[in-house]
Amino acid sequence: MPLTGMFRALAFSAVLAGLSAASVLTLAQAFWVTPLILDAEVYEEAAAAGMPEPAETPDGAFDAWRPETGWPRLLATAAGNCLLGIGYGLMMTALYAWRRPKGVTQGLAWGLAGFVVFFAAPGLGLPPELPGDFAAELGARQSWWLATALCTTGGLALLGLQERRVLRLLGVLLLALPHLVGAPHPPVSGGLAPETLRGQFRLATLLSNALFWGMLGGVSAVAFRRFCPAE
Repeated sequence: MPLTGMFRALAFSAVLAGLSAASVLTLAQAFWVTPLILDAEVYEEAAAAGMPEPAETPDGAFDAWRPETGWPRLLATAAGNCLLGIGYGLMMTALYAWRRPKGVTQGLAWGLAGFVVFFAAPGLGLPPELPGDFAAELGARQSWWLATALCTTGGLALLGLQERRVLRLLGVLLLALPHLVGAPHPPVSGGLAPETLRGQFRLATLLSNALFWGMLGGVSAVAFRRFCPAE
């Protein structure tokens, strides 16, 4: 296949997989995740209503933008999910160009790896947050999340892509390292919403992201094999 044709096929496979996964994620969020966020916002707004207004507003201060409830929120969520899905889809198809999947099962395995790297492993230390949850400083959380994703990627690669025992032990160490160091946490845990709501939200986001990554891995593998035939 000509190089331009290969790039076109890779991009089409990534877009198809990304939009498919984004559609599933958006539906799961609309029916399960978003209602929990709206419930948490009630507690956040109630707490804000009981606080006195500050005497002065610092220069440049502004309220964080959030879409209105209903279609604006759904469309904003869907747009963000589509961009996210296509980006991850491009990553998947790039991996397939390096190591061609033999079928949908390998695509699902790559999807599982993505789920572990980008959601499950970071979520062990920094679970998904509801509005009004107490959290550590943003920069510290972002740095830990990135370090965890990189260590998990390296650890899974060493465990799954080679046979040497020493390197596999190194892979296990990389997987454990961020959690041995520990994620940054605020002095007081919890938040404004009840703990039961927080538990439901974490379960909902876990299953929603699992569906997203499963769909992304499966569809990307099928699309890649269909539109990028082996030489």
